[in-house]
Amino acid sequence: MALTASTLPALVPHTLAAVATPWWKGAVVYQIYPRSFCDTDGDGVGDLEGVRRHLDHLSRLGVDAVWFSPFFPSPMADFGYDVSDYCDIDPLFGTLDDFRRLLDDAHERGIRVLLDWVPNHTSDRHPWFVESRSSRDNPKRDWYVWRDEPSNHWQASFGGDAWTYDARTEQWYLHSFLPEQPDLDWRNPDVVAAMHETLRFWLDMGVDGFRIDVVHGLAKDPDMPDGAEEHRGLLADFVTMDADEVHPLLRDLRRLADSYPGDRMLVGEVYILDTRRVAPYYGNGDELHLAFNFRPLHARWDARAWRRQIEIAGEAFDPIDAWPVWVLSNHDVPRHRTRYGGSESRARVAAVLLLTLRGTAFLYAGEELGLEDAKVPKRRVVDPGGRDGCRAPIPWDASGTHGWGVTDAWLPWPPDPRHRNVERLAVDEHSILHLYRRLLVARAASDALRLGSLKCVDAPDGVVAYERRSGADRRRVVLNFETSPAKLDPGRGWVVDVATDGEGEGDAFSGLLAGDTGVVLRPV
Repeated sequence: MALTASTLPALVPHTLAAVATPWWKGAVVYQIYPRSFCDTDGDGVGDLEGVRRHLDHLSRLGVDAVWFSPFFPSPMADFGYDVSDYCDIDPLFGTLDDFRRLLDDAHERGIRVLLDWVPNHTSDRHPWFVESRSSRDNPKRDWYVWRDEPSNHWQASFGGDAWTYDARTEQWYLHSFLPEQPDLDWRNPDVVAAMHETLRFWLDMGVDGFRIDVVHGLAKDPDMPDGAEEHRGLLADFVTMDADEVHPLLRDLRRLADSYPGDRMLVGEVYILDTRRVAPYYGNGDELHLAFNFRPLHARWDARAWRRQIEIAGEAFDPIDAWPVWVLSNHDVPRHRTRYGGSESRARVAAVLLLTLRGTAFLYAGEELGLEDAKVPKRRVVDPGGRDGCRAPIPWDASGTHGWGVTDAWLPWPPDPRHRNVERLAVDEHSILHLYRRLLVARAASDALRLGSLKCVDAPDGVVAYERRSGADRRRVVLNFETSPAKLDPGRGWVVDVATDGEGEGDAFSGLLAGDTGVVLRPV
């Protein structure tokens, strides 16, 4: 028996009260890229009001929190990751009053709100940098990293040198990303104090936490040594990033977050592909609450590869009692359906994988619709890092404007928006959207899926199987990564709770799994 819309929970808010288990442990967080969510003022760019109008979609989906990519004032050289004011809203997206209404409405629905905080660098138009570059003796000169000559041959993430010459003061400044994004010097206590104040501004307003951008880059090696050629760019963590001095900074940030009531949460973008080196960012439970583990983003769609990813995460995080984070898509990489070959069946299996692994799951807006990357013609490319395809607008209905009010959104639509949109998928109980809803219902109903242990179990080649357990609560997850059927013997007494194709839900599991399918099983 398949779950239908009528059997899914109504829009009943979760409680936001603090409980013994922090809310973020076992939560599902939904990432919103504001430009691409929904436009309400006709300029082709998504805005805060567009998010507010669609909060019921998130309630029906069943997520615990939303994370907003930056919406602060910005010249938009890097689409908001070049911040010119940390304590306001860019008029492109709305006003502070718009955000307060959105925050209140989200909280009324039991949805917590996380903001994207960008502490490694500012915009070159931020008043701090304008002052800093005005003269060598300006009080804010040492808020940024200036040198008479480049100290090394570091390369910026988007290509080119990481040092730019400033003719007015005849010195060079460091930028790990674009020249329009000068790096702050976090060794300066005045910088630390000023950035702490930006966090307090939003925490005082009631924001529930932050995703911290490039958190491993806050402290650079003071000697600024040259690195090997292969260690340049965004992943140049051996040299430009991941210095030991970052950890005291994180402990200070944690103390700040913990000084507020309500389990405020910090999750860090630690773009290091060695999971063992991500684990120290949790400290002794006194640094980040969560840290992104991005190694799985680079794993191929293969059962053996994914079993190894699960093992690596357990080996890195379990000994220090750190809670993992799992993510398959975001605004920086091609969507996982695109990466895994474009098959919706495979995307459904990936959804079960993401939402049943041990840890906090991060969904990227549009995953629940099975979206693929848009094909962006050269004339419409806007991102310096070539990430436009995964940032395509969300289609809300089958109209010519897809619920945006304008025909031409800021980027082209993803494939097949007339059929793959929220309105159409919401009334089709066999859609991938309903699969996500069923998975989130199952997760919310099971301590084992939210908080339990994970143990891989024997399975045929091409199949990943694991058991989740919390006390007497047990679930077994079986995922067929191959296109051919698989036969396995899970033992007697298992019922299909959720199936990627909806087949057999509520019935005893036969042990036969079709190709590109997966199931969540519960004991009878």
